[in-house]
This record gives sequence, C-alpha cells and structure tokens, in this order.
Amino acid sequence: MTRRTIVYSISILALCLTLGAAWLTLRGGGDSLTSFVLAKAGPKAVQKTGQTPASPQVESIQQPTAEVLSNRVAEYHIDVTLNEKDGTLTGSETLTWTHPGKKTINEVYLHLYPNAFSSEDTTFMKESGGKLRGDIMPKDGWGSMEITELRTTDGISLLHRIQYVQPDDGNSKDKTLAKVRLPVSVQGGESLTLRMKFTVKLPKIFARMGVADDFVMAGQWFPKISVYEPVGTRGRTSEGWNLHQYHGNSEFYSDFGIFSVRINVPETYNVAATGFQTKKAVLKDGRKTVQFYADDVHDFAWSASPNFIYAEEPFSSAEVPGVRIKLYLDPTHKDLKERYFYAAKVALANYSKWYGRYPYSTLTVVVPPANGNGAGGMEYPTLVTAFGAASDSPSYDELERTVIHEIAHQFFYGMIANNEFEEAWLDEAFASYAEDKLMEQEFGIAPNLPIQSALITSPASLTQNAWKYGSGDGYAKNAYYRGKLILLDIERQVGSKTMKRILSTYSHKYRFKHPTTADFQRVVEQVTSRSWKSYFQQYVYDGKMADFAVDRIQVTPVVQEENRLYESSVIFSRKGATHPKVPLLFTFTDGHTTRKQWNGEDARIEIKLQYKAPLAWVQIDPDYTLTVENMHINNYLKAEVPNSTLSRSNMSVTKLLEAILGTFLW
Repeated sequence: MTRRTIVYSISILALCLTLGAAWLTLRGGGDSLTSFVLAKAGPKAVQKTGQTPASPQVESIQQPTAEVLSNRVAEYHIDVTLNEKDGTLTGSETLTWTHPGKKTINEVYLHLYPNAFSSEDTTFMKESGGKLRGDIMPKDGWGSMEITELRTTDGISLLHRIQYVQPDDGNSKDKTLAKVRLPVSVQGGESLTLRMKFTVKLPKIFARMGVADDFVMAGQWFPKISVYEPVGTRGRTSEGWNLHQYHGNSEFYSDFGIFSVRINVPETYNVAATGFQTKKAVLKDGRKTVQFYADDVHDFAWSASPNFIYAEEPFSSAEVPGVRIKLYLDPTHKDLKERYFYAAKVALANYSKWYGRYPYSTLTVVVPPANGNGAGGMEYPTLVTAFGAASDSPSYDELERTVIHEIAHQFFYGMIANNEFEEAWLDEAFASYAEDKLMEQEFGIAPNLPIQSALITSPASLTQNAWKYGSGDGYAKNAYYRGKLILLDIERQVGSKTMKRILSTYSHKYRFKHPTTADFQRVVEQVTSRSWKSYFQQYVYDGKMADFAVDRIQVTPVVQEENRLYESSVIFSRKGATHPKVPLLFTFTDGHTTRKQWNGEDARIEIKLQYKAPLAWVQIDPDYTLTVENMHINNYLKAEVPNSTLSRSNMSVTKLLEAILGTFLW
C-alpha cells in the first residue's frame, strides 16, 4: 500500500468516525449536522488522446532554438561518467557565471548538495533524522561530493581557497555550501569562468537522489553556483549572495542558464535527462556517451537504468505549439504508458491555458522501480519523477495525481522559480492548488478540505525559512496544505473567474523573475482593486487560521399582539483571524431555517431572532466554505442538549484522529 493510498484510507476512516461522533452528540434531538463534505465523485474513465504512434526505440534528436527567455546568468558544460559498480560519478565542469549586480566581488559560493548525506552530523541529517516524506535513509547508504580540481582559465588552482561555510546554523560538520576566494575581483557585468573536476559518491537512494541496484537518480549532483541577487530582486534593497545550506525540509533556488551535459554510462543503460538529446549516442568499449542540452532552466537532473522501457509521443494543443513527451517506465508499469501520457497531456494543455505556454520542447517522465521510490515524486526542469512502481495497478492518486502535481511544478518552481529555501509555499501550495483543480476536472476526484484544514494544528508563517517549521510534517501542513487552503479561500471570496485572472497575471508577469509573496499580494490587489493587507498579514505572514465559535444560545418566550413568539439570542466569538464572510445557519424546531452572514471582525457578537418556534440549533459555515478554519468542533451548538451528551463531541476521539492523520498526511 502506498502512502497516498494510506492517506485516503485513513481520511475515509476519519470521516466515518467524525460523523459517528456527530451522530452520538445529536441522537437525542433528531437533528442532523450538514454533511461534513460533499460526496466524492467517482473518477471518469481515462480516455485516449488520439492514435498512439509507435514508440521509438531511441530518443529523438533535437537542436536549440534562438529564443531567449531568461537572463541566463550561468552556463554549465559538464562531462560525467557513471561507475555503476561502486555507485560513483566522476565529472569535469566548466562554469561561466556573469555577475548580475554592480558591486565588485572577491568570492563566489558553490552548493555541494551530496555532502548532506556524508554523515549523521550534517545539517540535513540532524534536522530530518534520516527521514524524508516517509522514506528512511538506508543503512550504510552514505554519499558525498569532493571537488578534486578547481582552476581559473589562467590555470591558477583555487583548491586551497575553498572554505566550507554554514550561514544558517554554524554547524562545522556541514559541507553543503562552499566559499571560493578569487585571485582577482569581478566587476558587475563581467563574466567569471571556473574549471573543476569532482567526484560524487551516490547515496543509496534517499531524499531525491542516489542508486538502487542498477537504477540511478542524479539530482543536485554537480557543483552549482549560488544565486547573487541584484537590487530589486525579491525586494532586495542592497545586492548580495543568497546563501543557505541544505536543510531537512528545504528544496532549492538557482539562477537560470544554459546546460550542455555529456553523460557516459554502460551501453545497455537508457538515460533520461533535463532538456533534449542533441546527438546520437557515441558507443565505445561497451559504453555510450549521450549529449543533452537545455537552456533557460535553473537545474539539470538525469536518471539511468538498463531496465527502462522508453516511449515517446508528440503533443500539441492550442496553448502548446509542440512538445515531445518522453516516458521512461519501470517494467512493472510497462502496460500503463497510456495513463502516464494522458496525465502528462492534460496537465500540459490545462496548465498552459491557465498559467501561460509551456515553452520547452520536451517533458520527461521517469518511473523509478519500487526500491527507488526515494527518488519518486520530484520535479526538475523539464523532468519529473513519478512514484516508484510498487504495483501494476496503481490508483489515480498514486499515478495520475503524482504526475499532474509534479508537472504543475514546471510552471511555478520551473519557470517562476521562487526561492524555495525562504518561501516554499509559492511553489508547493500553488502546485497543490493546480493539482486539485485538474484532478477534479479530469477524474472527478475532489479533496477533503475540512479534514485537511482540521489537521493544521500548528499554523505558522508561510514566509519563514523552510527548516524553521521543525518537522517535515509541520512543513508539509503549512507550505503545501495551509498555503493551498489560503489560495482556495481567496478564490471563494473573489470568484473563480477573478482567481483565474489573478493566477494568470501572476504567472505571466513573474515568469523567469524569482518573485516573492509580496509580489503575489500586489497582483491580487491589482486584479481585485482593493487592499488585501490585513488578510495577508494574518493568514500568510503571521500564520493564523480562522476559528469562529457558537458560545451560547438562550431562548425566551415572548407575547406580541396575542401571538406567542420566541426570542433567540446567540453569542458568537472570534478566536482566530478575521474573515470578511462568515456564513451562519439558524434552524428552528419546526424545520424553518434562516441564513445570515457575519463580517467576522468583532471578537464577540450577539444576534437576536424572533420567530414563532424556538431555535433548535446554530451552525457556523454549514457548507464548509471557510477553507481557512481549522477548528470545526465549536461551529455547532444545540439550544438544548440532553444530560447524557453535554459535550460537543468526544475530544479524545478528535485528538486521536489528529494524531493518526498527522502521521500519514505527507
């Protein structure tokens, strides 16, 4: 059973227990609460998108175009050789970096991400405890990176000028970020070229990279220059380097550029990579060298295996001029290629319509083997990984949802490219929002939003550094789920058409620009023509959630012109953030109902109603439209409660559900 299967099984159990608790509370009065969520629609049948062409046996060859989409700060030329027997990479790299600022600099910084797996003492391992997204670091599965040569174009060695730095936590055992002091200064606008050689000991597959038998996933595998931010980038008032180590929760942030990479592997291996193949593979002595190229991307990843079953299909739509979808299947999923292609096509077509044209000529989907699942469910420019092929009949949530989610990242992580160290929600929440929209549209699978919001028991600021959330669970519940719920709440306030305009405007305006939360807020305000300062301050920057409660109901009989009436007084309170639209439902003993709306600003309000029958019960947000409210337990109150059920619900059951669901959420 996969993690997603477990999540949905537990969610169903939680729903049943929650409704059961509600029934126990209400069994004396005969009234029933509004359904906790709308009924989950059944998935549509997956339809083929046209006649499937015969799958080619080798990758198609392509050439770069003249179109320039980004500022192309960095250019990498890399040769890398896989030693499949000992799981190592040997590489040479020529890096040319163009100084995007104005100040003179005397050092550069390189990310050496594989060193995160070198021991138990690295910052990544200490923060994660050797666990990530349900995967555990394999025993004796350590990995590392060493720069064996570093020179200028003049041949000056800089090896002795390398200094490992730890700007985030001062952990001297962490070697994921290195400063290189330069022999000459670099002025703004000038280019610097460094030539280096390096070796990588790939870990046993874990945390997005490594080896599992003869499957290889090379992610974050080469020395990568840090981002130097000019004034104005991400709101900076003074230019400088953006420097962070590799943390347990954080992902990555890099500049756009050009990659030309030659990969040498055994002749029997198939290689998947960012970008496209520019030449036929060169065969020599039982090995082959494959040349790949990509431009206007900020990272380069590749995967290789002798077991991959390769398939390729062209795809185009009104918004997608033409893309070659490349599929590298684990043999367990050899009969599922139609499902993978369908998911990729609907994602490309719809996301391009919603967020702007997919500008690249390829999209690669890699399906790892079951024991390579640590590399699954990850995004890289023009390349995504699905979950490991643990079953030959995966559910929609295992297969289609994963592919659709990772392709959504191409439009946020890939092209908009926010800083995921510092504002992860701008990618993770936006991709989760897009994923849910497409899964419901194409497969009829709707998320259980009340359950998801109820799980957010420790809300935190969405603009804090990723590792500040503490556990991976806290990170996921905020950066993924809470951020998504905030986007949905904005949509429910402004309407779906306006929300589409907001996201389209944001995506087009900040493509290849590294935006911030403040940039997104400005777009929301520009499109809606009103201030969202208070809303963003509470829900985004301060990390609050809504919590509205029914505190008391008092019913008093009154006589008015010989008619017997009842005056019902209801006290409501606000215990969390404000919200402009708080729906209220009043139900009387004769079945009559009245709906009202509260602006949700006052800390406490009293509402009085007169009617011929007494008030039976009151419910806040009966249709569960407030996606940003995480405390539903105090939303309902009966006017009279039998002595046998004086509490709203069984609190121990509620806490148990939170604990169980929290374990399997991410």
